[in-house]
Amino acid sequence: MSFILADDGTLTMRRGGGGMVSGLQEVARTSDLLWVCAALSDGDRSAVRLAPSGRLDQAGYDTGAVRMLDIPPATFHRAYNAVANSTLWFVNHLLYDIPNSPHFDMRFRREWESYRDYNAAFALALAEEAAHGARVMIQDYHLTLAPAMLRVERPDLRIGHFSHTPWAPPEYFSLLPDDIAAELLSGILAADRAGFLAGRWAASFMDCCEELLGAHVDRAARTVTYDGRTTRVGVHALGVDGDALWARALEPDVESHMHALRERVGDRRLIVRIDRTELSKNIVRGLYAYRQFLADHPEWHGKVVHLAFAYPSRHDLPEYREYTAAVQRCATEIEDEFGSEDWDPLILNVDDDYARSLAAYRMADVLLVNPIRDGMNLVAKEGPILSPHCALVLSREAGAAAELGADALVVNPYDVSGTADALHEALLLPEEERAKRGARLRAAATALPPSRWFADQLTALEH
Repeated sequence: MSFILADDGTLTMRRGGGGMVSGLQEVARTSDLLWVCAALSDGDRSAVRLAPSGRLDQAGYDTGAVRMLDIPPATFHRAYNAVANSTLWFVNHLLYDIPNSPHFDMRFRREWESYRDYNAAFALALAEEAAHGARVMIQDYHLTLAPAMLRVERPDLRIGHFSHTPWAPPEYFSLLPDDIAAELLSGILAADRAGFLAGRWAASFMDCCEELLGAHVDRAARTVTYDGRTTRVGVHALGVDGDALWARALEPDVESHMHALRERVGDRRLIVRIDRTELSKNIVRGLYAYRQFLADHPEWHGKVVHLAFAYPSRHDLPEYREYTAAVQRCATEIEDEFGSEDWDPLILNVDDDYARSLAAYRMADVLLVNPIRDGMNLVAKEGPILSPHCALVLSREAGAAAELGADALVVNPYDVSGTADALHEALLLPEEERAKRGARLRAAATALPPSRWFADQLTALEH
């Protein structure tokens, strides 16, 4: 959830729209759980200051038990943007332009101190709130140090950490300064359990622990023993609550978007992509693949439209502003080269609209999901649920490829020509084959919805 602060000082709460958010909110409302999160905006900070000890539920909000932390803005910025999003995200997604970056200098060391302070704020809040012997789940790359900090304060707790990103192999993870790489790994290893979305990310983590820490790793048992304690490593491939997604996709605002899109594209076939303008999502190469497909197959001119929804992401970072501009430049090139008076080959939207995204899913003939590297990528799972006849073109570097690859058209995300060929193959896929693949994709996509995904991890912490 997030809070919007109006000019007159009033606050309005807005819920997140995604399937994972909805699923976990339901867990929060129906279970004996306390969620601890950080304020992200001025509206959030105002809400925290009006709530007793930051407890939003005790201030009258229908959130379930939630404590929101008002971390000082400067500390938050350095920890969240400079370290988590500009360093750890880049490392685990293999995004650096190595000849030019990264630079780990004194400025980074100051930023790292803020990252420590950010983690310490969460560890303190969890130590204050958790009952004796409670299970604590710590989420993602923003909080890799919190398990070790919490262990010192509360050795009685059962602690789990879950990484929603990929994990870099040792030769790339070791771009980090040696002491910081060790601090990150040992921070997670203070947990009783370390969870990942895919087996390959868990394997990379264990490789890093062995090569960079000298830890003892049992790959068959998925355990890492270091500094006198053993951490179990788990794999939980997050899925989608199909019933909840369909219920939302049948709402009137989605139907309205479907009508508007259909009026615009007519009966043409639709290639759909839905992503944030995130460097790892590989949107530019995807657009160039569509451009090559159009150049190679003039018989499709006027008969296909690419709906590309690229929603803003991290525009406070210069790399992301430039990437968004590159997406828009590429889209313009395609429109100028192939467009005609009665055919727009590409419709690019950069304004976030969840209902419109659901409408596009429902209409898709082909769904393109081609990240350079992705922890899971729920788009690859949501699309086949809402469009039973949709063919999925999927990067082999998406975590979802482990579950969906057998029924998708799997591509090398760097191979623009290969992706163009896959788009053509997807459009030509016979209807009977689409239906068979779609049924298997839907079964895999809904196998572990968010509520069960979370519950399974809590259960695992008991043992």
